[in-house]
Amino acid sequence: MTDNLDNQTHREVQRYYGETLESSGDLKTTACCTAAAPPQHVTAILKEIHPEVSSRYYGCGLVLPEALEGLRVLDLGCGAGRDVYLLSRLVGERGSVVGVDMTPAQLDVAEQYRDFHAACYGYAASNVEFIQGNIERLDELHMPDASFDLIISNCVINLAVDKAAVLQSVKRLLKPGGEMYFSDIYADRRVPADLQKDPVLYGECLSGALYSQDFLGLAHATGFAIPRLVSSEAVAVTDRALSDKLSEILFCSATYRLFRLTDQDYGAEDCGQRVVYRGSMPNHETEWQLDHEYVFHKGCEVPVCANTYKLLQQARFQAHFEFLEGEGVHLGTFSSKIPPLNFSSESAESAGGGCC
Repeated sequence: MTDNLDNQTHREVQRYYGETLESSGDLKTTACCTAAAPPQHVTAILKEIHPEVSSRYYGCGLVLPEALEGLRVLDLGCGAGRDVYLLSRLVGERGSVVGVDMTPAQLDVAEQYRDFHAACYGYAASNVEFIQGNIERLDELHMPDASFDLIISNCVINLAVDKAAVLQSVKRLLKPGGEMYFSDIYADRRVPADLQKDPVLYGECLSGALYSQDFLGLAHATGFAIPRLVSSEAVAVTDRALSDKLSEILFCSATYRLFRLTDQDYGAEDCGQRVVYRGSMPNHETEWQLDHEYVFHKGCEVPVCANTYKLLQQARFQAHFEFLEGEGVHLGTFSSKIPPLNFSSESAESAGGGCC
């Protein structure tokens, strides 16, 4: 019975994104829109993306982390390929990007413009590949373990029925030190089962959203000990009929980083360790933000918790930092300044949202 319900949900999602939505202008909420303005170097690339690809963008965040040159990247739920083509440009001709999506109509659009973007970027051949598949069943696509440096997803995991299966596959597919950088929609409470069956609420990325605390528990159970919050923005449900159905449930879009690391504690421990940012990441010569807690300024010595120290050593950022071990004495719990997710209805209404 559960399999039948899951398959029905998948069919509803395919229909919503393959037939109901013809462009981002058909959305009924700001959930599938990125409100924040992209940085200047990304804006320049966005202008090069084919208009038909851009018009079918349904992301809720900017899933473009730093230090991308030469990486092998997987986009889960790539849709018509806007983020794939952005990353294609940023990883360079030596890198590669694979997009997976279960909606044929979306992939048909994405496939049409592989040669267009390769020529636009001056590449001898396209460095992107699109695969039809369900992100809850990535094992069926026969991608090798530890084969990606970076996995991204933009407002898609909320549409998955088996979210644990998605994160388990992500952990398997990431190389040691690899990262999942993704934006998604979260609720301030568990969404009732009857609302999860509503095809419009589900297609608008709302009723499939995880309760934020359940996400943290799921990430920990999968082996990603400490999700790194990058940003969060409240979501405005502007359609009155949908708002009435949802009653007092609030939503936000949030961008998180998950890293596949070894020897990681669940808590934030203070061992007197410090790092110095060299200012060597492209487009981040003066400062670089890891997450909502850590912003590193070039040449400045910054105390970090033991997990952050290990992260910077094991991930692709190692060459960009000087590491100061300290005396190796445990000093207790590291003081954390991580803010809660932003579910404020006032900020959602004032932001309005806009699809890049």
